[in-house]
Amino acid sequence: MQPSRKPRVVLTYGTFDLFHHGHVNLLRRLADLGTELIVGCSTDAFNQIKGKQCVMSYEQRRTILESCRYVDRVIPEDTWEQKRCDIVNYNVSTFAMGDDWTGKFDDLQDIAQVLYLPRTPEVSTTELRAQIGDRERRAMGR
Repeated sequence: MQPSRKPRVVLTYGTFDLFHHGHVNLLRRLADLGTELIVGCSTDAFNQIKGKQCVMSYEQRRTILESCRYVDRVIPEDTWEQKRCDIVNYNVSTFAMGDDWTGKFDDLQDIAQVLYLPRTPEVSTTELRAQIGDRERRAMGR
């Protein structure tokens, strides 16, 4: 009989608009760090507070995340401040974000390991939006 593996819960947050292979790479790497991956997906109301406008609604983004084999649970991200409570409430061992957030969540190191993982090169939602806009402008002859 194999010894039972202690649960190691990993938590991350993001908007996950225009879901792409960079998102998949991040979620796969995060899932490999533990036994459960929880993803906090920014709600439409929270994105509005952050000044972000999404192409896809929260419900659409949540559905995509829930269908990803690396994700065990999706929770709504409603505020910046909820991270500390979520870490405690979900018994999180590791809090991880993309390295574009390096240093921003170091204050959580007193309750969980904090990691910043490198982004997938040459892909981002911002770049995808720009490419789509360029293609639309060319198609319209502008």
